[in-house]
Formats: sequence, C-alpha cells, structure tokens
Amino acid sequence: MHIILGAGGPVANALTARLIKANTPVKLVSRRPVDLKNPLVTWQKADLLQSNDVLLATKDATVIYMCAGLVYDKDIWKLQWPIIMQNIINAAKSANAHLIFFDNVYMYGLVNGPMLETTPYNPVSVKGEVRAKVAEQLMNEIKAGNIRATIARAADFYGAESLNSFYDMMVLAKYAKKEKAMWMGKAKTLHSFTYVPDAGEAMYLLGQHPESDNQVWHLPTAKPLTGSQLIELAARVFNTRPRYMTVNKFMLQLMGLFSKTIQGTVEMYYQYSHDYIFNSDKFEEAFNVKPTGYEDGIKAFAPTLFKSK
Repeated sequence: MHIILGAGGPVANALTARLIKANTPVKLVSRRPVDLKNPLVTWQKADLLQSNDVLLATKDATVIYMCAGLVYDKDIWKLQWPIIMQNIINAAKSANAHLIFFDNVYMYGLVNGPMLETTPYNPVSVKGEVRAKVAEQLMNEIKAGNIRATIARAADFYGAESLNSFYDMMVLAKYAKKEKAMWMGKAKTLHSFTYVPDAGEAMYLLGQHPESDNQVWHLPTAKPLTGSQLIELAARVFNTRPRYMTVNKFMLQLMGLFSKTIQGTVEMYYQYSHDYIFNSDKFEEAFNVKPTGYEDGIKAFAPTLFKSK
C-alpha cells in the first residue's frame, strides 16, 4: 500500500495520478476529504499533529510519501514541523515502511552557485532554520539505522492547478488573462522552477527503487533562466506583450501589513534578489530522465489557466 500524507496539494495530486496510471492502490490521508472516485483510491482522515492518527493511517504502508505543507507562518512552522516529523518517523518505523519526505531548499540559505544535494545547511530565515532542523531530525534516524527514508527536494514549482506558486499566480495566470504580470525581486537574476508533474513522476520513481533509500535527491528541474527570460517565454506562449512590474522588498513589506501569507514571504526575498540555481544532475543521471523544458511545461499547463479565467 502506498500512502500519501497531505493529499490534495499539487505534488500529492501529481503523485496520485502517477500511481493510478501504474495501477497501484493508494491511500490518501488529509484532514479534508479527497474524492477521486477511483477504485484504486481510498481516503482516510488524519491530523498529522496527532501521533495516533498518523499511526492508524499508515499501519498498512509499504511506502509513505510525506507531501503535506503548513500555513506559511514561521511561528506555526517552529511549533508544528518538529512534532509532525517525529510522528511520521514513528509511523514509518511502526509499519516498517519506506518514508519519502518531500522537501524544499530553504535550509541551504543564500547559495553562491548551484544548490546540490551536498550543499551545507546555512539558513538565513526562520523557516529555513525549521527546515534544517526537521531534515536533520530525519537524517539522524537514517544514520542510526532506525528507518529507511529519502529526502526529495524541489525548487520553487510551477504547473499547480491551485495556482499557489508565485510563477503560476503572478505571471502565467496574468498572461492567460492578457494582464500585466508581476515579478518578485530582480528580473535579471537566474531562477529555477520545478514542473509539478515532473515532481510527481520523480516521487513515484523514488518509491519504486529501494536503492534510492537513505539519501537526499534533487528532483528533475530544468536549468534556470533569468526572470526576464521566463517572462518573455510566458508572454510568447500566451500571445501577449511581456508587460510586468517588479516587487522590491519594501513593497513586499508594505503588502505584508495586510496579508499574513505575504508577510511570510518577506524573509524569503533573498531567493529572488540573488541567483537561485537548483541542480538535479544526480537524479537525472541515476534514473535516466530529463526535466520538462519551461516552454513545454507552460504549454501543457496553459489549458488549465484558460479554464480558470
């Protein structure tokens, strides 16, 4: 049994679709119902902060995929992430299951050059400190031989139907409506984006290959482009002019006065004011896969944006 914790999110949905395609039974676990009306899919309610909920939801697991996210608030992250990580570690031990933890790159902090699986943790944000702590919490269990687990990291993503990523919401959705786009930070800096279906496929592959256990993997991600290049590419796909405005840190701070979510992005502004280069060569070579190019990804995602207009 393959079990997805945090069902309903972009990567969880992509992974679910891939498991169904492979005719693999999958249990979706979340606080809110997820009904795909597919005989291969079951759903169970659970609160990841409650140890017994997690143990019950995962008792029959062979592979546990942790895809849940938390409210974008550093105080909530500090309080809840260590508890959730311990709960899923305990659950994986109890079920003797392979745990695959979907992670981001906040723990690396500001990196001069490409981010690699071997890049040391040097967080420059509270959320980065939390992510470093829970990654180390999991890796310590791996090193002690207590658990079989994998950390799967992705860059910022695009191609999510929920439009909860920056590039989806502020560039692609805007151009689908022929509106002016917004770009955070400096448009001349490089930025990597992971295509959501690629992340789902990569999570599936990790679950199929036990030899990938007990290490960190960067999921397939196209080589970075500058903000200007990403804007021009999107405008070309949507047949509109590449009009955009940039949002600097001061503007972001002002906007954060009216939105807790935006306020939570202020400490992450360094990711857009400096080059953000994510390297996935290790995964691509090990699994003989190539990430979807940005133009192909945007074209494939475009019908979803037109339907949401």
